Amino acid sequence: MEPRSLLQRLDEIGQSLDRSGHALALIGLGSVGLELERLDAYSDLDFFAIVETGYKQAYLDDLDWLASLNPIAYCFANTGDGYKLLFADGIFCEFAVFEPHELEAIPFAPGRIVWKKPEVDPDIGRPPKGLPNRPKRSPDFLLGEALTNLYVGLARDQRGEKLSATRFIQGYAVDRLLELADEVEAAQPVFRDEFSGERRFEARYPGLAREAAAWMQGYDRNRESALAILAFLEQHFEVNRAIATAIRELSLMDKE
Repeated sequence: MEPRSLLQRLDEIGQSLDRSGHALALIGLGSVGLELERLDAYSDLDFFAIVETGYKQAYLDDLDWLASLNPIAYCFANTGDGYKLLFADGIFCEFAVFEPHELEAIPFAPGRIVWKKPEVDPDIGRPPKGLPNRPKRSPDFLLGEALTNLYVGLARDQRGEKLSATRFIQGYAVDRLLELADEVEAAQPVFRDEFSGERRFEARYPGLAREAAAWMQGYDRNRESALAILAFLEQHFEVNRAIATAIRELSLMDKE
């Protein structure tokens, strides 16, 4: 989908809200918000529709303010506040409907006001309390979590619990590696997603990204993935010899 088509649809949604009678504002988020530089053919429309107090449920129950623009091919309520929705022409949306007072409790990155009524505060696109304060976890904690994830995952793999093992090794342990990325490589000046560390990882950490395939070799290669992660951790951090030995011993054992 052409970026201009996405922005045009978002503008049309703003116009539709304006006609609907009880809407107050439309806030574009992410790549259709304040991060327009990264908008591309694979972007979707993330937005908040802000409506008058008492009208939220009406806008959720009747999506004609969207369907009137283009037929809705598929949608489902992914939260109590909104939907994921696919228009028949291929434009995909994820949106929520809020009343003004609800924004005080909603964590979100600042957005772009696509449309608003004249009397609406121009700062409505900024979260009243800012982004949630997420304490940075220490490298020692993250290293310990990654190593013990590998150990537990390999034990599960020994039992034949391959799916659980995959989650621990190629999921949880890798998540901790993502949190450790700044300790290994300086991030490139690319938009950081405060809610999802894996977003734009390849652009932010191109060096680490070249190693990532070895960390996640697939459902049938938990041992190989675990050993690759362990080798990476040993290369960049001081790893306790006992836990490293235990991980390697588990990886070499015959399965029960």
